[in-house]
Amino acid sequence: MEKDVDGCQDGAKTLPSTGLGTEGAETQLDDFVGAHPDYNEEEEEQKYFRRKRLGVIKNVVAASLAGTLTYSVYLGLLQMQLILHYDETYREVKYSNIRLEDIDHKVLMGINVTPVAALLYTPIFIRFFGTKWAMFLAVGIYALFVSSNYWERYYTLVPSAVAIGMVIVPLWASMGTYITRMAQKYYEYVNYKEEQEKERQRRPRDACNAYIIVFQTVFYSCFHLSFVCAQMPMVFFLNNYLYQLNHTLFAVKHCGEAGRGAGRHREPLGLGLTMACAPLAGTLSHGTLPGFNKTVLQSLPRSVSLIIVESALMAAAFLAMLVVSAGAEGDRPRLPPTIGIGGWQELTAGAPQVLVLCGAAYRPMEEIDMRSIGWGNIFQLPFKHMRDYRLRHLFPLFIYSGFEVLFVCTGFSLNYGVCALGLERLAYLLMAYGFSASACSSLALCMLCLRRQIPLLAGAFIHAALLVTLFCWAPEPRYLAQAPLLYSIAVLWGAGSALNKTGISILLGMLYKKKERQDFIFTIYHWWQALAIFTVYLWSGLPMKAKLSIMLLTLVVAVGTYLWMERKVVQNMEVRLPRIPRPRHKTRGYRYLEDNSDETGSDGDGDKEDNDKEDNDRHPTEAASEDELPKEDGEQLG
Repeated sequence: MEKDVDGCQDGAKTLPSTGLGTEGAETQLDDFVGAHPDYNEEEEEQKYFRRKRLGVIKNVVAASLAGTLTYSVYLGLLQMQLILHYDETYREVKYSNIRLEDIDHKVLMGINVTPVAALLYTPIFIRFFGTKWAMFLAVGIYALFVSSNYWERYYTLVPSAVAIGMVIVPLWASMGTYITRMAQKYYEYVNYKEEQEKERQRRPRDACNAYIIVFQTVFYSCFHLSFVCAQMPMVFFLNNYLYQLNHTLFAVKHCGEAGRGAGRHREPLGLGLTMACAPLAGTLSHGTLPGFNKTVLQSLPRSVSLIIVESALMAAAFLAMLVVSAGAEGDRPRLPPTIGIGGWQELTAGAPQVLVLCGAAYRPMEEIDMRSIGWGNIFQLPFKHMRDYRLRHLFPLFIYSGFEVLFVCTGFSLNYGVCALGLERLAYLLMAYGFSASACSSLALCMLCLRRQIPLLAGAFIHAALLVTLFCWAPEPRYLAQAPLLYSIAVLWGAGSALNKTGISILLGMLYKKKERQDFIFTIYHWWQALAIFTVYLWSGLPMKAKLSIMLLTLVVAVGTYLWMERKVVQNMEVRLPRIPRPRHKTRGYRYLEDNSDETGSDGDGDKEDNDKEDNDRHPTEAASEDELPKEDGEQLG
């Protein structure tokens, strides 16, 4: 009993000390988990959104470099291989047992004809894989085309060429969507305070236009350098094996006379210099430069040298794939301030994303929402968007946008440049065009302070003057004194191309700001460019003056319809846009919280879509009553 009493007394004595120990542990826990006295929520918030803005800039630069690498590798390899295949001696020595000319013809047919059907599957392709992964898969197909040239056979070259034709429109449509989406995200990160304070108010109509102008300018400034990089194999490798102009142009009597005699016999370089590179380059016409020598190589390159060049191009293609591939996800939710400054720094240490990779264009829930409108609706929406008068008035401008770069890379460079300066100067002529286009893309920044019509009209005026000049003038064969004039024409044409390409992409970004519509709009744009490629493939036998006349007529019609469209926009004429249904989620299985998802609503208000509030800002009952889905699938679209 005494022991028990003593034990109780001892326990009573230790009780206060136990309470003090618990209070001390709680104090230590509060110090560890609670907000640090030096924690500044506003400063941490600023740092977070600054990292997000840097991530967007990284994404734009990475996508631009990936597009430049992809297109330069493709264009450079195709140009080099077709020049080699044109040489009669090369074909006999290397491939005497196969019909290489017939294979080249089928390769060009696959690249040019296949994109005609791209409008049927491109939106489904982009919505199924997502914008970023659509870019990655398309760049991978381009890398596959490069690898097929290691073993040049019918069953390697032709299927890879058909695959290239299938992903041409998806690649450039996803690129245009990605850059426009990055501009919108950058605007959101810059104005995050305004978004928080005015979450119930409508966003200004032209809020992110400045960022669209800047980001599209950066993209095209980088992309046009692909025409420069594509000439590296020819400058550093192929030019060492080419004959000089006195040999290759010995029987050429006239320049700028493409098409005479086409169809009666195979004329020189009908396939040899064909650059069927969509959507910005296309095929040379058959029957080009009558009298051009069928032997252009003074010595045959060794197979080991060709493998080294192709391996370097393959490495560049893989680098482009890595740049586009696995990037960080979209938005990471901001951590609460209760973690403390030490815990904040530890948990957000990985927030700066990898600086050589593209990030996602949309959050995962946004992409799920965009797919959930139904694959039938996704298939129909590109066709239904064509009812919008703004797009219909821009169709001629889309077609001319395909014609003009096709022409400078094929008709002008061969019938004017090569005819006067020789095949060995072809690379330098296209490099002058590429440098000029890259530098003059920055002129589109004038849209920040001037009307958006000015860059497009300036580019059209430059091209119209050059087309008239080329129609009335043809250079003398083998006359090097004409080089300054030819280089000047290439530089001016590059300036016009830069204003044309950059201006159209900026215009589409301004007119269609809804993220649910952008992939459809850019698909339509690049599909019309694919039709222009197909037209160039068909007109291969026409005389040069006929081609110039078609281009000039298309340019005049394009400028007229564009000005007519701008006039209707100024008059606030109502547009007819298809209704995009709200996402339909399955009721079983995993389901995320719809309060945090960006659900698309009805856009049947036409041009007022830019003034509508975001769906996640609206009250759920209002959104449900306003965007209720019809019962029948056939009634979901206006």
